[in-house]
Amino acid sequence: MAKQDDSDWQTRLEEVVEESGYFEPLGPSHDAVFHDDGPVLLVSFERRAVITAEDETALPRGLRLAQENGWSSLALICSDESWFRDPHVFAYFDRLVDEAFFEDFDRVVFYGAGACGYAAAAFSVAAPGATVLALAPQATLDPRLAGWDDRFPEMRRTSFTDRYGFAPEMLDGVGQAFVIYDPRERLDAMHAALFARPCVTLLPCPHLGQTPEGMLRDMSILDDILTEACRDQFDAARFWTLYRARRNLPRYMRNILASLQDAERPYLEALVCRNVAERLNGPRFRARYQKLEADLAEQGITLPGSRQEMGAA
Repeated sequence: MAKQDDSDWQTRLEEVVEESGYFEPLGPSHDAVFHDDGPVLLVSFERRAVITAEDETALPRGLRLAQENGWSSLALICSDESWFRDPHVFAYFDRLVDEAFFEDFDRVVFYGAGACGYAAAAFSVAAPGATVLALAPQATLDPRLAGWDDRFPEMRRTSFTDRYGFAPEMLDGVGQAFVIYDPRERLDAMHAALFARPCVTLLPCPHLGQTPEGMLRDMSILDDILTEACRDQFDAARFWTLYRARRNLPRYMRNILASLQDAERPYLEALVCRNVAERLNGPRFRARYQKLEADLAEQGITLPGSRQEMGAA
């Protein structure tokens, strides 16, 4: 992205919060955007590329939700995958702690996904009693503890052992934390296991995939999850109720079918395809079901309610 585009986007954010808060660069790679409007504070860690993926004028998710609900917002924005391991960010949170910034709010919620989920957990130590929502977060990239995670070689020289370092330990003072992840994604599941603590609720979601933030967004429940957390109404039971929406997302259902194909379970795959074709009127699922139905019939296997079964009746 061109430098001018960066300047234009920053200028717009400054204008959005100039009467209610501030925009503050934190070194060359991070920014803080504060919007003051009410006793609930949503602290979101977000990537610039994700914010502007569909709309160059888009606001950070946390800021947008806060404005819609009359909350305060503190959005920490990174220009790349930095895990927010930057002395400028450390100094900023040190300043907030020294100013007793978080004590001005009745409820504080930290949110992030992936590298930003790591940061949400790590910096929540600055606000004892806060709620944390982290989607597939890394616990650390310190090779002594997570040398098995080989996805981020560019971070090997970054220290995860100094201040705000090991994210699970930083959660010890929170009110409650929720870690949402796909247990079938081996590395994500291993990181999630490191977060297991009395204050942490692990929410394993098979077939959610490597990008849970995008999946929950496409299910139209990500904003609901954050909204209910900010209203102090979110728990595991409420999550599973909202998560029923996954049945109506074709991308999620394709993940299930891919898993069944890998497991060579055509009977179950056919049943899933038929169910999705009937509920969502999906032509690809219907075509796949018809092929599986025919293949199974050649093996002498009849699906309940299939054309072969109806014909035999």
